[in-house]
Amino acid sequence: MSRLSFRLSGWAFTVGLLLASPAALAEEPAKAAAEAPRKGQVRGTVRARGTRRPLADAAVQVWGMPDVVLPDAEGHFELQLPAGTHAVEVRAPGHKPASFLETVTAGQQVQVIYRLDPLEVSPFETVVREERPRTEVTRISLQGPELREVPGTQGDPFRVIMVMPGVASLASGLGYPVVRGGQPASTGFFVDGVRLPMLYHLMVGPAVVQPEFIDSLDFLPGPPPVQYGRQLGGTVEARLSRPREDRLHASATLDFINSAAFLEVPLASTGTSISVGGRMSYSGLLSTLLVNTLSAPGTKSLSARFWDYQARVEQQVGRGRVRLLALGSSDVLASYAPEVAEPLPEVTNGGGGLTRFHRVDLRGLHPLAGGELEVGLAVGADAVGIFSERGPPRVRLGELTLRQESLAGRLRWTRALGSTLRLTAGADVEQRRGTIVATGSEAPAGSEYLSEDDPLTRPTSDARMSGAYAELQWHPTARWTVVPGVRADVYQLLGEATHTAFEPRLTVRHALTEALVLKGGAGLFHQAPTVLLPLPVMDLSGLRYGLQEAMQFDVGAEWRPHTAWELSTDVFYNPMRRTVEFSLQQLIDLRRRGGVAAADPAGSGEAFGLELMARHAPAGDWFGWASYSFLQSRRRVRIERYDDQNRMTGTSWATVPFAFEQAHVFNAAISRKVGSGYTLGAVVHFNTGRPETGELTPQPMRQSTDSEGNPRWVRRERSQPGRLPSFWRVDLRAARTWTLDDLMLELSFDLLNASFQKEVFFYEYTSEQPSPDAPSTLVRKARGFPVFFPMLGLKGSY
Repeated sequence: MSRLSFRLSGWAFTVGLLLASPAALAEEPAKAAAEAPRKGQVRGTVRARGTRRPLADAAVQVWGMPDVVLPDAEGHFELQLPAGTHAVEVRAPGHKPASFLETVTAGQQVQVIYRLDPLEVSPFETVVREERPRTEVTRISLQGPELREVPGTQGDPFRVIMVMPGVASLASGLGYPVVRGGQPASTGFFVDGVRLPMLYHLMVGPAVVQPEFIDSLDFLPGPPPVQYGRQLGGTVEARLSRPREDRLHASATLDFINSAAFLEVPLASTGTSISVGGRMSYSGLLSTLLVNTLSAPGTKSLSARFWDYQARVEQQVGRGRVRLLALGSSDVLASYAPEVAEPLPEVTNGGGGLTRFHRVDLRGLHPLAGGELEVGLAVGADAVGIFSERGPPRVRLGELTLRQESLAGRLRWTRALGSTLRLTAGADVEQRRGTIVATGSEAPAGSEYLSEDDPLTRPTSDARMSGAYAELQWHPTARWTVVPGVRADVYQLLGEATHTAFEPRLTVRHALTEALVLKGGAGLFHQAPTVLLPLPVMDLSGLRYGLQEAMQFDVGAEWRPHTAWELSTDVFYNPMRRTVEFSLQQLIDLRRRGGVAAADPAGSGEAFGLELMARHAPAGDWFGWASYSFLQSRRRVRIERYDDQNRMTGTSWATVPFAFEQAHVFNAAISRKVGSGYTLGAVVHFNTGRPETGELTPQPMRQSTDSEGNPRWVRRERSQPGRLPSFWRVDLRAARTWTLDDLMLELSFDLLNASFQKEVFFYEYTSEQPSPDAPSTLVRKARGFPVFFPMLGLKGSY
């Protein structure tokens, strides 16, 4: 060190100079760096185990350090740590906390993925949506486990409707609901606004849309909003799962009946989401092997198969979105007689039935004039038929097929008008062309063509249905909601008949308190003539008979004593001012000779009842509900009269119970998570018996005597029907879920009618003679069997 002293303006200064060599100066930074703490970096992501969902609300903290690091929206985080081993603790709401040991090397980066186990293990990823405005009197919305974990449904969301209030059934295990005393064909089933022409494979199998595509389901047993038109009964709307844009999703399902796959791929660079799914049944192969193995030599063999597909592409376009949806299904069920060596080309030795449909729907959503505009265009093709064959090789000898092509368009515009009003207006139009193909051995006996005089056997029918509607949601105060609406429709059987319908509707809701709501609604409704189940062509051809017309009145209350609990009651009355419900006998008339027009089948009727429901929404570790329905449904129709000698004495008008009326229906369902990954559930169902009408069963009889005084059975008039016995059953479900790092596995066992109860479908009326000298005794035998169906399934989700 050298010092230099000098004086300036009376001030004295001393300056010290440090003189060092260049080597000494270079050693100083290296020495400082060696003395500073040596650090490394930990970068990673926090995810939920099994679902790979990023946990943006997690907290990451290193033991011994005060700072808490919060991940970003994608679950990414970054830590700067001294070299060495550190304990990292990670916490997130709804998940078990976890600790991880990380060894950090100075100047190095460690990449990690922290997976947290959820407190509640579920194979379903539920997204909570904002509840849509209530524009209807009664709406039961189901989501998540309520769609897939209800015992007895085999994980099918549409079958859950069968244990809802207000619903009766055709028979145990069949999924077509009889809603508030109406025909199953009067209930509309929709998937995101697209009406399904067929609901189940082979009429009794799983639904034609696999569960992975469905996010939520709304059941409207009473008067629906005005956008639902041209139907008399309830409404079931399945809403597609919203495209997930965060990551790739995939699942695969394997069970006794079929195998299914689902894949969802988001393309972030273009704002595109692609979802595809499909299902292929091998039940046909299994049932064919089983039936053919158990059958005696020389009896007919069985063949059955079905498949379905779904595909969706969604694209962000400016401020709007465009969606392309395609779905369809195909079913074939056939039986064949034993094959013979000699060729007999004109003899039928096999035949069966087929159902098939396809739908392609293009929809666009875009802001317009301060509201939102929805525009849609759909094309479809349907077919239902029977066929006969000869072989081998298999040669088609004849067919009777109902085919229908359709083109439909729709638009809807919604806008808020201030803080108390919201307007919805729209229109829809549908063009249908129905054709009956009858060839060879399946053509009507004695004719080479189908008569145009009979609307049920008309070869070709062209029809156009168009409608317009408007609805205003008015909130005069915070506690009142008033929703008036109106709909107008035109039904045209081109070249033959035109019918118009005007339908006013009204819904009122009043909140007495935050928890208690009174509600009521009414409306007028129309529909084309119907058969028991929806069939192509039939409603078009039946337009020559005019429209059905019914009114609906519904009043009730809803009470929420707790956020998870809801109690509701509804009282309804539906006068059916005009009904045109074709019987199955009129379907058989498709094959009759000649073309004599059928008699006017129009009648009238009414349905009324009471519905009670207590429901616990999915919260905590369980969900469930209990419901009771008192249901009455009657028809006023022309019936045949018979005397004690079984002779028809004439016809007259009479009020008779509806063929599928079940006066008392009780359902209770519960599903609970027990332990880590285990779920147990049960359903209890009870219904009183249907009336004996002879429409789907053998003719009901009553006791009488012949001219010599011997006992005999004679026809029972429909105005004095008997009743089938009451029926009850218990369904069970058990499941085990495993959460792997990036995969979830669920093994489930579902058992319909675990109680193995026998259901009586009809009575058989016979007479028995114990001995040649003994008089005959009249015997009525109950015919039925336990509808028992076990299902073991395995599902993997990525």
